[in-house]
Amino acid sequence: MRRRQTPPLPKRHGLDPARLRMPEDGHWATVRDHLVDRLPRVAPQRIDQLLAAGDIVDLAGPIAPDAPYVPGGAIWFHRDLPAETPVPFDLDIVYRDDDIVVVDKPHFLSTIPRGQHILETALVRLRGSLDLPELIPAHRLDRATAGLVLFVANPALRGAYQTLFQQRRVRKQYEAVARHDPDLDLPRTIRSRIIKERQVIRAFEVDGEPNAETLVELLEHRGGMGRYRLSPHTGRTHQLRVHMNGLGIPILGDDFYPELTEKPVDDFTRPLQLLAATLEFDDPVSKQPRRFETGRTLAAWHDPASWAAAPRTAG
Repeated sequence: MRRRQTPPLPKRHGLDPARLRMPEDGHWATVRDHLVDRLPRVAPQRIDQLLAAGDIVDLAGPIAPDAPYVPGGAIWFHRDLPAETPVPFDLDIVYRDDDIVVVDKPHFLSTIPRGQHILETALVRLRGSLDLPELIPAHRLDRATAGLVLFVANPALRGAYQTLFQQRRVRKQYEAVARHDPDLDLPRTIRSRIIKERQVIRAFEVDGEPNAETLVELLEHRGGMGRYRLSPHTGRTHQLRVHMNGLGIPILGDDFYPELTEKPVDDFTRPLQLLAATLEFDDPVSKQPRRFETGRTLAAWHDPASWAAAPRTAG
C-alpha cells in the first residue's frame, strides 16, 4: 500500500491543506499560470497574494511568484474559507474512548466540510473541542438529519469501523414524523432503485433492479400525524426521504421532497423531522455488542407548538 504523503503545511482549523498535483503533460510556463487555469473560482489577484505571502508551498518550501511549472510536481495551500452562518445548536457527546467517539448531531449541522459548510461542521467542531486532529467519521448523516454519528479517533482503526458500515453490519433505526394515512398498509418493506446524479440536488426512483431497502413501521398517531420507525437495510442518498415520499407521506419539514424549496442558509426553523435514533453493531476490536441511543426528540411530535412557532432565522 502506498503511504500517504505528509503535507508540508500544518492543519488549519483541524483541516489539512489542499494538495494539487501538476499534470505530466502540462504546458504552463509557471506554477502561477497553472493555478489561474486550474482554479477559475479563485481570482488571479488572490493567487498572487498567496504566492507573495509564501502560502503556496512544495516539499522544498514556499514557491516563488515566478516559479517554473514542474510536470508531475505537487503543491499545497490552504483554501480561503467561505463566510458561514453559525449553527446555534450543540453537538452532544454520547460516548468516547480511545478508539471512537459517538455524537448526537443536531439538525442543520453538516457531518463533514463540503461546499459552503466548513467550520460549521461536526468534524471540524470535534477536532477542535476534543483536540483530536486525526478524527474522521465512519459514516455520514445529511445536514438536515439529526442523530447519531460514529467517528474514529484511532487512525489505525479507521478501516475496521468504516468497513462495518460499508458491509451493512451496523443496524440503524430512525424516527420520523409525517402525515398519518389510515389507508396505508404498514409495516411494509420498500424496495426500489434510487439514483443520485452529480450536480443534481435530489435523488429519484427509477425502474430497474432495487438498490435501496427500508422497513417502514407506524409507531403511533394522533391529530392526523404519525410517528414512524424507519429501518434501512441499505444506505442510498436520501433513501428514507425518497421512500417516505413515495408512500405519499413525505417527512415533515422536508425541503427536497416532494418539491424542492429554497431555504436561506440561516433559516433554522422547521427542521426535517428525521432522527438517527439507534446504532447497533459488534465492535470489530473488542468483539462485544454495542448499542447507542439518541438523546434527541423530534419537535413536531413532542412539542409541535414550539416547532411551528420557531423564529425564522438565527441570531
